[in-house]
Amino acid sequence: MKSTKKPRTTVTHSLAHLDVLISGASIAGPALALWLARYGARVTVVEKAPALREGGFAVDFRGEAHRTVLRRMGIWDEVHRRQTRMGRQVIVEADGRERVELPAFLMSGDVEIFRGDLSAILYERTRDDVEYVFGDSVATLSEHSDGVDVTFDHGAPRRFDLVVGADGLHSRTRRLAFGNESRHLRFLGYYVAGFGIPNHLGLDRTAQVYSEPGRTVMVSNYDGDPERAGAGLVFASEWLGHDRHDKEAQKRLLAARFADMGWPHAAVVLENLEDADDLYFDAIAQIHVDGLARGRVVLLGDAGYGATMGGIGTGTALVCAYVLAGELAAARGDHRAAFAAYEAEVRDYARGCQRTSGNAGPFLAPPTERRIRSRDRAYRLLASRFLAGFFKRLTERAANGITLKDYGPAEGGPRTARDYASRNRQP
Repeated sequence: MKSTKKPRTTVTHSLAHLDVLISGASIAGPALALWLARYGARVTVVEKAPALREGGFAVDFRGEAHRTVLRRMGIWDEVHRRQTRMGRQVIVEADGRERVELPAFLMSGDVEIFRGDLSAILYERTRDDVEYVFGDSVATLSEHSDGVDVTFDHGAPRRFDLVVGADGLHSRTRRLAFGNESRHLRFLGYYVAGFGIPNHLGLDRTAQVYSEPGRTVMVSNYDGDPERAGAGLVFASEWLGHDRHDKEAQKRLLAARFADMGWPHAAVVLENLEDADDLYFDAIAQIHVDGLARGRVVLLGDAGYGATMGGIGTGTALVCAYVLAGELAAARGDHRAAFAAYEAEVRDYARGCQRTSGNAGPFLAPPTERRIRSRDRAYRLLASRFLAGFFKRLTERAANGITLKDYGPAEGGPRTARDYASRNRQP
């Protein structure tokens, strides 16, 4: 584990001269917006959804690097207040008998929160200082020596000094500036789906997991709501090349893949799939790009080094947003120097976190009965008191694999250029 202590990089200039467009209002985009606004930049966040997306999967933070950034952002206490407080997660036999209990730290880290709740926290902290545009997307980018001309699907064209692609694994910004997705997406042989269902198992912040070779069904209750639960499906597959926007076709595909499972509750899950209006379905994949910047356009979070699951992606996004904003401030807005420094700081860290996602599919849905038994034995080892501390440190190794600079403003730091200048005014 690397130390997160590093000599302070003093920032003495605001970014009040910068006009920055961020594409994506989930996690990475608003996190960057928070820091840039504190440095005084004028920030616009554009999001294709008509409003903030609620719910979603739970995301977790683990290790000192994550804790440090959450504290410097000033959201540590609020994240803890809204955490899931998830309890027992057990792997079951077809008849419901427990095979093994999953250790909480392995699945939930130090603190776990719904993605939608974290997004709401970041929006609440930035909406007074940042322009949010919902229901629109970047359509074209045209870079010039002094800025980037941007057209939108609906809004009027505008010019920005910098553009940040923080719009996820299937980033349109990345496609416009870096080329087609096929050049950057690496499929890992599995698919994942999730949707809400009635809490027919009566779960209370617990989960049950059932696996057969190459496919797994999970039913969980993260928030204590006695009426609602979440279903998760993972299965091994060849590349499907499916339409990401055709939810009915995805439902038919899932129904066929999970038909005739031995666990009776799997049939109940599929019965509720037909009417689900919140289906998430995607390939388990990674993004690999040759460099994180093209001129005045830079990638952040899943758009630049994402993984569908298992890659500590949310914590990585917050850490890297902190670094990107800090390097822009340290370089006084010189994007060439800042983007180069940003990539140098986060490249190995982001890739190290991303590598942890490589085994997510095979571990959640092992391909053979023998592999299922091996996975369950590994879970029993993880749950043992003797080895729990060792494995906890092991899961934090990637998350802690960066030495964080102190760029200046910390928790409660300046929120405007005037505040920042006042704080740093010499007597």
